[in-house]
Amino acid sequence: MLRVLKFGGTSVGTLERIQSVAQIIKKFRDAGDDIVAVVSAMSGETNKLLEYAEHFSKTPNEAEVDMLLSSGERVTSALLSIALNEQGYNTTSMSGREAGIFTTSEHTYARIETIDTANMQNAIKEGKIIIVAGFQGVSVENSRVTTLGRGGSDLTAVALAGALQADLCEIYTDVDGIYTTDPRIEPKAKKLDKISYEEMLELASLGAKVLQNRSVEMAKKLNVNLVSRSSFTPEIEGTLITKEENIMEAPVVSGIALDKNQVRVGMYGVVDKPGIASSIFTALADANINVDMIVQTVGLDNKTNLDFTIPTADVQKATKVMENFKNDSQKIDYNDAICKVSIVGVGMKSHTGVASKAFTALASENINIRIISTSEIKISMIIEEKYAELAVRALHDAYELDK
Repeated sequence: MLRVLKFGGTSVGTLERIQSVAQIIKKFRDAGDDIVAVVSAMSGETNKLLEYAEHFSKTPNEAEVDMLLSSGERVTSALLSIALNEQGYNTTSMSGREAGIFTTSEHTYARIETIDTANMQNAIKEGKIIIVAGFQGVSVENSRVTTLGRGGSDLTAVALAGALQADLCEIYTDVDGIYTTDPRIEPKAKKLDKISYEEMLELASLGAKVLQNRSVEMAKKLNVNLVSRSSFTPEIEGTLITKEENIMEAPVVSGIALDKNQVRVGMYGVVDKPGIASSIFTALADANINVDMIVQTVGLDNKTNLDFTIPTADVQKATKVMENFKNDSQKIDYNDAICKVSIVGVGMKSHTGVASKAFTALASENINIRIISTSEIKISMIIEEKYAELAVRALHDAYELDK
């Protein structure tokens, strides 16, 4: 079978860790599998390179930043190839360009447009193990080196798996799979054998940081069977992320996600007139501020209260935007002492009482819900941050996820 294996920064963080990764690759190769490995830069390397750039400029040219940052992954790919070569394995390292990864030309956040697999197919036919430098490609427009944004090596691996029609794409990190919730918060959390693309996308976007959103989206689009597992305990089977129909008995709730990087923006006494919400949210969108949950209430005096949440990182930008609307409301305030706790599960589609169980679980712990947002397979609730861990444990118990 053809396996695409991706190893993150912590998995290749030292020369000893690179040697351990070589052992994982050798095991699959010895079993007769064809291997394409995608590697990240050694942990801390990307930040170090950014610091070097900032020594000369606080706003370095983005094309030069891409040229600089892409070197981190190339170093790892060459070192891993050398390590395997030394042990008698026929290997070749490839940059994004050599792997045929062509992208848009937005530097530092490019998107993959197409992949020319000819080079890789030839290497596979020659019996070579391919080690690809992740996180990078070249612009279709001008052939300049581009990078795919944070977590872009996951994206590289999934895209290559789709283009090569690989049997499996395994993402190796420092955790051994997808859990029902963060085991550091709830020690009773259980590792899932399987989870659907839709559930994984929700969990990833709601704060679970095991896999990058864009990589899960691409896996779903290209129908790539994705496995999340650990390079530190490679003997433990990971979690398969796959189509919903490949999961025999989908649980009602698969997992609980927690996101503390949220700020609630409140506008009070807004004049209730057509177009005011449109003006506010268009201005926020133009400033590239991602608005998440929105609640609007209209009082008897025809004044509106508007609450919405944004990422903590966007507070300064949002404050500037909202200055333009201070005359349209009596008060605008910002509350960063909140968090978002969410339950996710494809089984919600066909079961009743899921929401009431969540609300009852939080009420029994005297936790007040500020904002509620729902979709077909998720319920998100904004609560006070001091109750974050308690809420996760209460919901985990309510849905008996430890079973």
